[in-house]
Amino acid sequence: MSVLEFSPRVLTLAQQAQQEVQGQFAAIDEIAEFNSRKVLAAFQNHRVSDVCFAGTTGYGYDDAGRDLLDKIYADIFQTEDALVRIQFVNGTHAIASCLYGVLEPGDVMLSAVGAPYDTIQGVIGITGNYPLSLKRYCVEYRECPLKNNAPDPDMLAEMAADPKVKAVLIQRSKGYSTRASLSVDEIGALIKVIKEVNPGAVCVVDNCYGEFVEKTEPSQVGADLIVGSLIKNPGGGLAPTGGYIAGKAEYVERASYRLTVPGIGRECGSTLGNNRALYQGLFLAPHTVAQAVKTAVFAARIMEKLGYPTEPLSSQTRHDIIQMISLNTPEGVEKFCRGIQSGSPVDSFVTPVPWDMPGYDVPVIMAAGAFIQGASIELSADAPMREPYTVYLQGGLTYESGKTGILLAVQELLK
Repeated sequence: MSVLEFSPRVLTLAQQAQQEVQGQFAAIDEIAEFNSRKVLAAFQNHRVSDVCFAGTTGYGYDDAGRDLLDKIYADIFQTEDALVRIQFVNGTHAIASCLYGVLEPGDVMLSAVGAPYDTIQGVIGITGNYPLSLKRYCVEYRECPLKNNAPDPDMLAEMAADPKVKAVLIQRSKGYSTRASLSVDEIGALIKVIKEVNPGAVCVVDNCYGEFVEKTEPSQVGADLIVGSLIKNPGGGLAPTGGYIAGKAEYVERASYRLTVPGIGRECGSTLGNNRALYQGLFLAPHTVAQAVKTAVFAARIMEKLGYPTEPLSSQTRHDIIQMISLNTPEGVEKFCRGIQSGSPVDSFVTPVPWDMPGYDVPVIMAAGAFIQGASIELSADAPMREPYTVYLQGGLTYESGKTGILLAVQELLK
């Protein structure tokens, strides 16, 4: 029997790091228990049964399991409505459906916390000059800059007050920026600023990587729409694809017309036998997210012990599953990603290298040996190959496997 082995130095570092984050682990477990009860209550309240797991083909009319899952998501996120569909190809697609759904020619879209994630920039028309971008539809884009690498409420109030601003995008996660990810309370404070000066503006929160990390969600602090990917947190590692939108019924309906077509909206969309995975993944999601958060905390602590800057620090409260680690050189990034890849259950023998990934303006290196292609709730690490050469780590279906991947990355760095 073969077992992955580590040097005495790596094992000592691991033992020390794990001991030093036990307080954070206890807090993470408490949040997971709360959210697990919340999800279980929603399943029971909506009388989930085996018949919900049957799939549909073709048009997908009268898919009882699909439609009930919409109601369960709305219950969990405390919203009027929700749309959960495997037809969303990723989180960017779901966010774009919201933006196209609530914005019309002549409207202004405002990004509340600096530039949005790279792939959304092409949707808006900031980069790429793609046909059918929001810019091509005569939607104007404005951006509230960060102040000291953090949200600027005063500037946001000034910019959001323009009545032409019809939608404000708030990105919870840091993306490839170096700012801190936003807490639910911070998002609520930004929404309050926006609504005070422009009550009619639709607040859209990119909730990717944040679901179930806290006890509350942005929809509970005033967000009109929250959006995410099913191959991140809420899919629990089992959803094979898809995304969700939850929020006010009017805006969810408008987004559904952009997912399919006006007049059909949510009525079509077969599930092709995937309902069981979507239900079971959601049921497991609070626990799975806790495993990923523990992996991130452990990674932060062991990297801090080696002298690498981290954000957030291992001692800080978490608001998403992403851990940023500054490795200072392109060689450091590549070594770390090689180590993560070698700790994967799938494609562990592959060597990740930077490549020109669609939607990004610089080469990106991505370590991801996942059961579901691109699933960020599974252990992965990626980085744009530009200064300050920072890697973004996320995921870990189990803490034990996530920890192993981190130790392999550390061992690679120490060679």
